[in-house]
Amino acid sequence: MINLEVPRKLTTLVDQARQAAMAFLRPNSRKYDQAEHTYPKELDTLASLLDGLSASGGGAGAGGVRRSGSGKSTANLSLVLGTMEMCWGDAGLLLSMPRQGLGNAAIASVASEEQLARYKGKWAAMAITEPDTGSDSGAIRTTAVRDGDHYVLNGEKIFVTSGERADCVVVWATLDRSLGKAAIKSFVVDRDTPGFELVRLEHKLGIRASDTAHFRLDNCRVPASNLLGTPEIKPDQGFAGVMQTFDNTRPLVAAMAVGITRAALEETRRLLTSAGVEIDYDKPANNQHAAAAAFLDMEADYESMYLLTLQAAWMADNRKPNSLQASYAKAKAGRSATAITLRCVELCGSLGYTEHELLEKWSRDAKIMDIFEGTQQIQQLIIARRLLGKTSAQLK
Repeated sequence: MINLEVPRKLTTLVDQARQAAMAFLRPNSRKYDQAEHTYPKELDTLASLLDGLSASGGGAGAGGVRRSGSGKSTANLSLVLGTMEMCWGDAGLLLSMPRQGLGNAAIASVASEEQLARYKGKWAAMAITEPDTGSDSGAIRTTAVRDGDHYVLNGEKIFVTSGERADCVVVWATLDRSLGKAAIKSFVVDRDTPGFELVRLEHKLGIRASDTAHFRLDNCRVPASNLLGTPEIKPDQGFAGVMQTFDNTRPLVAAMAVGITRAALEETRRLLTSAGVEIDYDKPANNQHAAAAAFLDMEADYESMYLLTLQAAWMADNRKPNSLQASYAKAKAGRSATAITLRCVELCGSLGYTEHELLEKWSRDAKIMDIFEGTQQIQQLIIARRLLGKTSAQLK
């Protein structure tokens, strides 16, 4: 039976994450939204605190959790709960946190023990998307050709979160295009590697505190030991190794959406209450003020995305296959966060639309949660394949 209650032993972690969000992230939210591409120096102190928490078994950032060992764990759940709290503060600043990148989650998912030790303490970004592939990760064109003790990488990567600031980037490339998804592997590329060129930084709708990079790989030589996982191509396993990374990171993105949504709902409740709108949980919604009824509807939607996210994390901690649930959480949270934050802007009128409050910013930040780590449409396709028992070739 799945237990969706927050374990008592995690309450301290949640409190610490909330305090960090209140002290560091929320006060600097507007500042770095307006100062796009400026590195938030305030995060250095906070990152050191998070490193200490991680070392003691906690951690509240967006770094990776490795599935290993036996017995029950709360590692994924603690990471998801911490991420929710931090994104209540500011999602863009969390994504800018040193050593808490999605690339770290990829390394944690599939790296060997030697690689885990080698990249410990490194800040890793993740490079999947390409100009011609969009959401189809299986159509990656960046190539990796073995040359002695190295692989030579050629291609382009776009929308790389924290690409400029990270120490290294996890680059997905194919060993053989003719073999399809089974030949796609991930490589850790150090930022100062010759042939690894930063083309530009993107100007974005939301999460503007976080830098988003476009890279070109031109005969970029990477040590063979930097390949994550096995170099062997196993057609029968298909995309399994790569998808394990998504099974870990998609609940994290869902958690980010949950945090943003809760922030918007709390602020909307405050503004509605100050305007004299009473929200009564003992009355039917249709017997209340229209704004109160809308708020109750949004809260119910929020609860569903929250619970689906906890479910995906709980299953990972209990070593249960969670690919379907990870997509459930990501799809629901991405869609609901976008809809709810925009409705909050609408309900609060001019206060929601202007920069007097953070509501308009949260609505901008929320949209990316419906896009990166697999778009809404891709999640629905994955869910349909799983429920219908179809392969990617049978259902496109």
